[in-house]
Amino acid sequence: MPHILQNVVFPTDRDPDLLPLYVDPETWSVIDDEPVRVSNRAQLSNILGRNTARIIAGRRVSFGTYFNAFPASYWQHWTRVREVMLTVRTTGAATILVYRSNGSGVRQRIETREVDGSAVSQFALTLDQYSDGGFIWFDIVADEQTAQFDGAEWTTEQEPVRDGKASIGITTYNKPDYCIWTLMSLADSADVLELIDRIFLIDQGDRRVDAQPEFDQVAESLGDTLQIITQPNFGGSGGFARAMTESLARPESDFVQLLDDDVRLEPESVRRSIVFGRYATVPTIVGAHMFDLLDRPKLHAWAEVIDESPFMWRALYQEKLPHDFSVANLRQSPMLHMRLDADYNGWWMCLIPLDVIREVGLALPAFIKWDDAEFCIRAREAGFPTVSMPGVALWHVSWVGKDDSIDWQAYFHARNRIVAALLHSSIPDGGTLLRHSRRVDLKHLMMMQYYPVALRHKALRDILSGPSHMRANLATAMPAARAMAKDYPETRVQKDTGVPLRSRHGRQVFKRLSPHALDSPTGLRLRLFTFTTLIAHWLHAPKAENVARPEVEFGKNDAHWWRVPLFDSALVSAADGSGKNIYTRDRAKYRRLLRDSVILHRRLRRDWSKLARRYRSAHADLTSLEAWEKTFEANR
Repeated sequence: MPHILQNVVFPTDRDPDLLPLYVDPETWSVIDDEPVRVSNRAQLSNILGRNTARIIAGRRVSFGTYFNAFPASYWQHWTRVREVMLTVRTTGAATILVYRSNGSGVRQRIETREVDGSAVSQFALTLDQYSDGGFIWFDIVADEQTAQFDGAEWTTEQEPVRDGKASIGITTYNKPDYCIWTLMSLADSADVLELIDRIFLIDQGDRRVDAQPEFDQVAESLGDTLQIITQPNFGGSGGFARAMTESLARPESDFVQLLDDDVRLEPESVRRSIVFGRYATVPTIVGAHMFDLLDRPKLHAWAEVIDESPFMWRALYQEKLPHDFSVANLRQSPMLHMRLDADYNGWWMCLIPLDVIREVGLALPAFIKWDDAEFCIRAREAGFPTVSMPGVALWHVSWVGKDDSIDWQAYFHARNRIVAALLHSSIPDGGTLLRHSRRVDLKHLMMMQYYPVALRHKALRDILSGPSHMRANLATAMPAARAMAKDYPETRVQKDTGVPLRSRHGRQVFKRLSPHALDSPTGLRLRLFTFTTLIAHWLHAPKAENVARPEVEFGKNDAHWWRVPLFDSALVSAADGSGKNIYTRDRAKYRRLLRDSVILHRRLRRDWSKLARRYRSAHADLTSLEAWEKTFEANR
């Protein structure tokens, strides 16, 4: 019996912005070296269902798209599957053309077949030439009359290495509307539910999912598959650790699929990730890509890695992201055809074999940030890879519209990054990590952002206290961090009241540059700028008129660390556009925080080796099933 590896699907939403991810228009062109879609023949009116579409007479539609091309390179590299069958069902006179690409994105035709009437066309494909990269896909060209595409799938006769089901773990904090949508999407996907053992929804908020008016209906549809678990807010790491714990107790589950709450799901992605996990040669973490929920054709995260020094995460092709599929399709984007190997995957969607958890432990009690990266590094050290899988993705609010590096989350950004480095860095003293951390402090101080620096210093003091603080403050670190905001006026977002909030000298406007071509100072100019700015802030108090009213205004994308420090105060738009923050020079806070930064980073460098030994010694207990069970039991 053939096993379905991948179905050809169309979007569940009637959203024209999503079409380029599923089916390509007939004609594309290039103007001034930029790809431009000049004729969109794949219209919503021609999408007849989840798996069917109309092909207008004389026109051509390509399925060489993000969600419908077959990632042959990943299947060849990470599984033993070598023989794949593509089955295409059509009605009417048409021509089916099958293509492949290599790791450079060069297209090659494999086969051409003319069909008529009600036809089932099968193409036997061998996965033996994709070690460097490449996809396989097909196009359909209708003849003189309109034809119909009736579905297609990629299958294999080969048996999977493992055949258990997956439990899904959704962690949520006051996002019930998103969660209801995810549950409804899963309930409507019978082929996905066949592979699901349990859906554990870990509700850590006070706006309960099971209190929503739609809940009873979706709960009835899912039946015993759905289980709601309530607990205090232990953050993402605590919620996902609970999902891991519950899944480990399920004999029917071989995997746990972690899902964030504020997402929109492509259900086929869930099915694909589980199937790929079943066929992986060794137990493999299967990660999903992230599209922007507010700009849905844009791919924001794919194949993320950790730079050993300064121990910081980034996308493997950072300069190529985000990638906009409404501008350049898969066939026009050679970078997307290369097989990219990841160090870790975000837990917005990530399939983890339970065998991995049994061997390396559960999530670090980190609350949020770095728990996913640290887990995947830990798994890699034990011999379990992470695969960032094309065609497996969801939509999540991207970090473009967030200020999480300067709000209460700054504590977790700083602490968990350094803790992860203490646990895993092989470079003496963490390499350039502490130097980079000091620079982050200096940038915030020069920009008059004192709150994130205070949070970062609280994080450093907690790190210096030893590993036991991580579980001890799991439920209290976030409220404590938020409570500190009252001492820092710049944290208050000035909302629109109908009366414009103005600065003394108006908004500063700068030449528009690409995101990767900023006009920041470098080399000697950077050193001179930093030195003179630090001295100026130490010596000079702000002018009274600039304290009473912001001196200038910046748009969010213009408020860089080499511009804002030139003024005593600045009005800066919030990342999400909800209001504005007022940053004002405070010499007393600046001096205190600068001194603290120097002292704390010196202590960390001096004690790095000793701290690394302490954290590594405590690592197994921090992530153990027994420790997490005690935490959950104490908070029932």
